[in-house]
Amino acid sequence: MRIGPHELPNRLFVAPMAGVTDRPFRQLCKRLGAGHAVSEMVTSRADLRDSLKTSRRLNHDGESAPIAVQIAGTDAEMMAEAARYNIDRGAQIIDINMGCPAKKVCNKWAGSALMQDEALALDIVAAVVEASAPHGVPVTLKMRTGWCQQARNAVTIARGAEARGVAMVTVHGRTREQGYSGRAEYETIAAVKAALSIPVCANGDIDRPEKARDVLAATGADAIMIGRAAQGRPWIFQEIAHFLATGEHAAPPATLQVREWLLEHLEDHYGLYGELAGVRTARKHIGWAVHALPGGEDFRRRMNRIETTAEQSRAVHDFLGELAGAHPLWPEAAPLPAEPVDALAA
Repeated sequence: MRIGPHELPNRLFVAPMAGVTDRPFRQLCKRLGAGHAVSEMVTSRADLRDSLKTSRRLNHDGESAPIAVQIAGTDAEMMAEAARYNIDRGAQIIDINMGCPAKKVCNKWAGSALMQDEALALDIVAAVVEASAPHGVPVTLKMRTGWCQQARNAVTIARGAEARGVAMVTVHGRTREQGYSGRAEYETIAAVKAALSIPVCANGDIDRPEKARDVLAATGADAIMIGRAAQGRPWIFQEIAHFLATGEHAAPPATLQVREWLLEHLEDHYGLYGELAGVRTARKHIGWAVHALPGGEDFRRRMNRIETTAEQSRAVHDFLGELAGAHPLWPEAAPLPAEPVDALAA
């Protein structure tokens, strides 16, 4: 699997998620089997580049190549300048956000709102590709199937993006109108794949190995992108890779191994965010990891009252150590009901 000049180790990608896929989380996912990870969305507005939030989102210290940065905006020249700015600071792939359904993004006509204006969307693509090409940096595009059920124009925009030089297209199988409700559909992704000669990545509701296999088969996609299912379970990439290679499920990781992963992630997280912000922003990552465990909800409520990184880390260490005594292997969550094969193509 290649994106421009970059050979990726596999076709299992981490979806860019605001407030989630910061550098420590991306590094963790790559360590646990993800072949590619894209940064949180970074605004194209130059006046916000010096903000603490943006500086953290642009932190790539120690991150393995290729470094991919997602940019968002509504002005072609500002987006081109944002591409150049991030390339100067280490970006090796630029990803254009036309997939975010958040109201605060779409109300400014950025993210998936751009799909309502095909001409502007493609002007932005052309400008970003033109700005990135002299540096040898490929441009990718992430989008939805369309703005609403009646306007699923992903194929049209994808064709236009390929014609303007985009190296890969990722499609989330929902419209902007859906947000994250309902179920993703894969028929549109299959149509995009059939229409293009560049790689296509499928995204949406891929939460277990069998679903990964079925989505790849239903869409013909070159890769899959996993978002919410990796929250609290970043080793899902290892699980899927093993299943795709062998047709069998991997054994659950040892509980003490998961503890080691989580504690190392916390230390990296604290290093990026500092004491006060670190302890508070780490709560969601810990909560995702423990919520389905025996005693997990009680622990999460207690942990959310902790106000120091040292105490928080120690609490996680002790809770998972006790859990390992009763459950040497990580307890499996209740299995999700299997979807019929025809639902994947609907």
